[in-house]
Amino acid sequence: METVTFKIDGRDCIAEKGKNLIEAAKQNGVFIPTLCHFKNIDPLGTCRICSIKLNGRSLAGCTIQVDEGMDIEVNSAEMLDARKAILEMMFVEGNHFCPSCEKSGDCAMQNLGYEMGIRYTRFPHLFVDRIVDARPERIVVNQNRCIRCKRCVEEVKTNDGYSVFNSTNKGNETLIGIDYKQEAKLTDREAIRAMEICPTGSILVKGKSIAKPFGHRKYDYGQIGKIIPFDKTKINHTNGNKKIVATTSLAGCFGCHMSMLDVDLGLLDLLEVVEFNKSPITDIKKFSKHCDIGLVEGGCCNTANIEVLRAFRENCDILVSVGECAIWGGLPANRNTIPLKECLDEAYLNSMTSEDNETCIPNHEDIPKILNKVYPNHEVVKIDYHIPGCPPNANHIWSVVKNILFNEEFSIAYPEFKYD
Repeated sequence: METVTFKIDGRDCIAEKGKNLIEAAKQNGVFIPTLCHFKNIDPLGTCRICSIKLNGRSLAGCTIQVDEGMDIEVNSAEMLDARKAILEMMFVEGNHFCPSCEKSGDCAMQNLGYEMGIRYTRFPHLFVDRIVDARPERIVVNQNRCIRCKRCVEEVKTNDGYSVFNSTNKGNETLIGIDYKQEAKLTDREAIRAMEICPTGSILVKGKSIAKPFGHRKYDYGQIGKIIPFDKTKINHTNGNKKIVATTSLAGCFGCHMSMLDVDLGLLDLLEVVEFNKSPITDIKKFSKHCDIGLVEGGCCNTANIEVLRAFRENCDILVSVGECAIWGGLPANRNTIPLKECLDEAYLNSMTSEDNETCIPNHEDIPKILNKVYPNHEVVKIDYHIPGCPPNANHIWSVVKNILFNEEFSIAYPEFKYD
């Protein structure tokens, strides 16, 4: 086989002529992320996560065959940010509720989010309500999680050569459909393989897609020593014997506060250097002094949440969103795909527990008004830092706090950076 020499980020690399760039880069110790590339199928170029620059031109890396003299940019600041932005768009375009997804921990898209250190998205979530098709004999197709990579279309075939999955429409209207007749021909093993090649939780197998405990999933630990980069934020340099901390819980389950306490006896050491002001931890209801940092759990689902969040922004030098609900809405945002009136009608008028002639939607001046959807905190006020997780690991939370308050250097180990 003829070999060629080419450059990746200025470094000389050698590979067989015509070898796919993804594989050639891996052979030379360079990782190019991708969600659509599969070793034994023709290049698809659908996900664009593998975007690189070839001789100054942006292209999908999986569509390139290496040749002599190529000059390729993979890990320049521009390309790293471009790939991160593409992945962020995938998260917001679909409904990826990681804490409730059966494939969480085994999801390639989720893993790339960890690898790239995505803590929040620069784009607003769309919350489009799409079809969940459970009519096939073995497989459930959840369009809310589909990223249209077309792996299943190209790779899943029956023994007599017929495609099980198909693609219809174009652009953002693209749908991946399933042929019920051909799907019925699949063996259990073939159906499971279809689920495994899907890079998200879009394809599930009935009775086989069961959530696994932490430690038994593919992406729980990552490579030994893998560190998630810390997003730089402003450091609080105020003087004083103790730093002042405030915390609150908005539209959430209070799990993030429980995680804060999971530092166990470390909390006693923490109390030597910080003082809690307004917080459920101290049961102080109102701010009695200006605070160095505020930790906010939960998003905004009603007018009272917005009032509290704005008060935290006004009274805290640095504001941190803690947990998935605060960062993008989390599980409470499941209702964002349904009109508010339908939600209220179902809860108060059509509920199985509603009594005849006793149904009404509460509407009193003392009751906070419900918003049309659940909003992430950074869409209401400026947020300085985001700590993902449901809930985040206690060490993750307090490492960030100590870095901001005392400029302590730290890094987040891969197992501590999670969306679930």
